[in-house]
Amino acid sequence: QVMLVESGGGLVQAGGSLRLSCAASGRTFSSYPMAWFRQAPGKEREFVASISWSGGIRTYANSVKGRSTISRDNAKNTLYLQMNSLKPEDTAVYYCASGSRLGSSSSDYNYWGQGTQVTVSS
Repeated sequence: QVMLVESGGGLVQAGGSLRLSCAASGRTFSSYPMAWFRQAPGKEREFVASISWSGGIRTYANSVKGRSTISRDNAKNTLYLQMNSLKPEDTAVYYCASGSRLGSSSSDYNYWGQGTQVTVSS
């Protein structure tokens, strides 16, 4: 059973920063690509960032590029998303995901966490 547990969300003012974490268990974390997605109220889930198993390939959505950094610590089975210069439009539930294929589509990932809420006030 694969388990992904996100943490680190919260309420922050515009311009602030947050670091999200995703603790993984139940499979060989270091062997699989990982990603962050987000879903705002009334909107579809959207891709935020992805990272290859080694960390050598990182891809970002245009909406967060330059403001966010995805990283992973395979020794700790943990995925991170550092978000800076946060904007109200970043408000969403953020999900981490694990899959067999590195990509930016939800269908590339078959294991999901329960999500962590990020709220950015203006």
